[in-house]
Amino acid sequence: MTSHAGSTSAAIAARRRQTEGKLAQVATAIGQLRRERGRPTIRGIAHRAGVSATFLYENAEARALVANAVADSRSRHDRQAQQQHDQVEATWRERALNAEAELTRTQKEVLAQRQRIGELMGQIRDFDQMVPGESVQAVTTENTTLKHRVQQLTREHRTLQERLEGARSNLRFADKRIAGLEAQLLEQDDTPSAPR
Repeated sequence: MTSHAGSTSAAIAARRRQTEGKLAQVATAIGQLRRERGRPTIRGIAHRAGVSATFLYENAEARALVANAVADSRSRHDRQAQQQHDQVEATWRERALNAEAELTRTQKEVLAQRQRIGELMGQIRDFDQMVPGESVQAVTTENTTLKHRVQQLTREHRTLQERLEGARSNLRFADKRIAGLEAQLLEQDDTPSAPR
């Protein structure tokens, strides 16, 4: 009877050492996945640790190690996704603000040039009535130059308007794409891993 009790104790101790060894292998596998920035799954951890998925489900300590690793990975992944989203949004917002500022500046410049042309046209009419000859020619030349400048500013205005529309469109597309990716991540996170 004593030998039976001794062999039972030895078997229990051997089983405990075996379980501790498996737990150490699981902890090592999880650490490797974290360093490699891999996504921990029960099958992946079991394969890397050289243990069965059943062990990970049945052993409370192993189950807790896996649950902590999965939760840590999710929170790290969520933080990274949020940082990427914030960076993309900030970039497009900055581009849109720059385009709007440039558009506002161009609109002011076009308005100022139109006012100047109006003043010069009035001066030309006044000169036509008062002074014939070279003065009229100089004012006419200046008027032509200003008309060309207004046309150039109008083209720049149109180009900036198109850029602004493009930046707004890209921002909307980026927001939709990010929302789609976040939805996919949530669907992946909500899908339970089937035990095997």
